[in-house]
Amino acid sequence: MTLNLVLVEPAGTLNVGSVARLCANFGIDQLRLVAPRCDPLAPESWRMAVKGQTLLKDAPFFPTLASAIADCRRVVATSGRLEQASIPYCSPRHALAWLLGAERPSSRWQSSCHGNADASPSPAALVFGREDHGLSNDELLQAGRLLRIGTSSTYPSLNLSHAVAVVLHEFHELRHGSELMPEGPSLSSRPVAEPCRRRDLEAALADAEDLLLEVGFFYPHTAHARMKKLRALLQRAQVRQEELALLRGMVCQLRWASRRLSPPGQGL
Repeated sequence: MTLNLVLVEPAGTLNVGSVARLCANFGIDQLRLVAPRCDPLAPESWRMAVKGQTLLKDAPFFPTLASAIADCRRVVATSGRLEQASIPYCSPRHALAWLLGAERPSSRWQSSCHGNADASPSPAALVFGREDHGLSNDELLQAGRLLRIGTSSTYPSLNLSHAVAVVLHEFHELRHGSELMPEGPSLSSRPVAEPCRRRDLEAALADAEDLLLEVGFFYPHTAHARMKKLRALLQRAQVRQEELALLRGMVCQLRWASRRLSPPGQGL
C-alpha cells in the first residue's frame, strides 16, 4: 500500500519540516501539501526536515483537499473536535487498521495480515488539518474514517507535528509489528473489498446533485446541507467501485426518464 500524508494549509515552516522528517522516520511514501500558507522550502523548514529533505523537496502542491486525495480509495482524516460527527470517530488503532485494509484489531495480525497489508495497489491518505482550526466539516466528510488522539479534556489540542508523530508511530506498529510488544493487540484482516476512488465518488455525487436540483428534490439554498448528509451516508457505507457504477447508472436513467416525461421548460 502506498501511503500519502496530506497537510491542509500548513502555516508553520517548522511544522512542515518536522513532518517531512517524520515521514522519512516512518517510511511514508509521499508528503502532499494543500495550499500551504508558508514557504515549505524556507530555511527553517529545510533544517528541520534533516533526512526528510527529499520528501519535502518533492512534495506536490494541490489547490484543495479533494484534488489531493482524488486517486485514493481509503482516506483517514484527523480531528481534535469533541462534537458528534456525521462519520463516527475511531481510535488511532482502529482507524489505521481500516486504512491498512483490515477490519478490526486481533492477535492474528502477524500470521495472516502482515503480508496482506501492502497488497492493495491503490494509494491511501492520512490527512491532517490546519494548525489553528483543523479541517472543516466539508473536508472531514471526504474521509472514510475520522481519527482522534486521546488527550486530556482540559487541553486536547496537540501541536501538528506532535500529532503526526503519535499517529505515524501507531501506523508503523500496525504495519510492521512491534518487537517491543509481541503480545500486544494487533490487526487481523479478513478479505475486504476496496472502496471506490475519491474522484469517482465526487463525480457521482456531483451528477446526483445536478439531477436532484433539476427535478426539484433539492433547492439551491439547501442543496449543500442535504448533500452533506448524502455524502456522509455513502462514506459510512464505503461504496465499492461496482456499487458506484450502479448508482451512476441509476442517476443517468432517472435523468433520461425525467426529461422524456417533462420536456424542457414545462416542469414536472
